[in-house]
Formats: sequence, structure tokens, C-alpha cells
Amino acid sequence: MLENILVVLVALVLAFTHRRLLLSNTAWFCLALFLLLHMVGAHYTYAKMPLGSWAKGYFGFSRNHFDRVAHFGFGFFLAQPVRELLRRFSGISRGWSFWITAGIILGLSGLFEILESIVAEIVAPGKGVNWLGGQGDEWDAQNDMLSAMLGALVMMAIVAIATRNKERT
Repeated sequence: MLENILVVLVALVLAFTHRRLLLSNTAWFCLALFLLLHMVGAHYTYAKMPLGSWAKGYFGFSRNHFDRVAHFGFGFFLAQPVRELLRRFSGISRGWSFWITAGIILGLSGLFEILESIVAEIVAPGKGVNWLGGQGDEWDAQNDMLSAMLGALVMMAIVAIATRNKERT
């Protein structure tokens, strides 16, 4: 329940600002996919997601990697809406928009990791990493941030290629 509070807040903000944002259908679709991915992960808790548990057993992983998939999804699915907002409201160039978007995603990911650790310390004092589902990984927050940045870079590469091909035709 606690993890979905942020999803509800984001959905409310988007509902009240959608007319001003003027995002593309692709950006809205990406937002919806991320929110869905997050809600599913929060429902099961990321460390106990059945698909991740299956992959852990099948491939012999040391942990359930669904949280890495969700953080990659954070970067991947939110990069397009962030880039559209940057282009619309900041006026930065097309080329810089790809790199600045990845930087924003990395910064947001770091911010959420910090907020998560603060909430964990409030809710479960002294049990932060375990409560957050770190699964024994002392570098969990940093790996989550890396996953988000890689997701953003992959999406920006796809968008760069697609827009370049569209401009040629």
C-alpha cells in the first residue's frame, strides 16, 4: 500500500495537468505502462514477484531481479515523456534532449532511492535494506539507479534512431 501512494499522487497530478502537458499518445502509453509495472511490483513486493522468483530458480540467480526490471522500466518508460516536456518547455536542442533526459532520469532515480531510505528508516528503524527488499545487496540503490539510467539511454537511442529515420523520409 505504501509503495502505491506515489503512483496515486502521480496519477492525480497527471489527471489535473494533462491539458497543459500536451504529451503524445506514445508518452501517455509509456506512462501507463510504467504505472502498471510499478503497481504489479508493489502488489507482490519486488523481492517476491513470482516471475522474478521463477527466473531466480530457473537461471540460478542469487536474487529476484524483478526490481531491476522495474527500475529499468522507470528509465525506459519515463524517458519519452520527460524528453517531450523538456523539448516543449525548455527549448533545448534535439541532440541535447537525449542526454539531459537520461541525466534527469538518473537524478530522479537517485532522489527516489534517498526518499525510500528515509521512509524505510521511519517505518522500520534499523531494518532499512531488508525492508526495502535489498536482498542482501549492499549496492542495491546504486544498481537500481544504474538500471534506470540504462533504461533511459536505451529509450533515447530508440527515439534518436526513429526520429532520424523519420526525418529522412
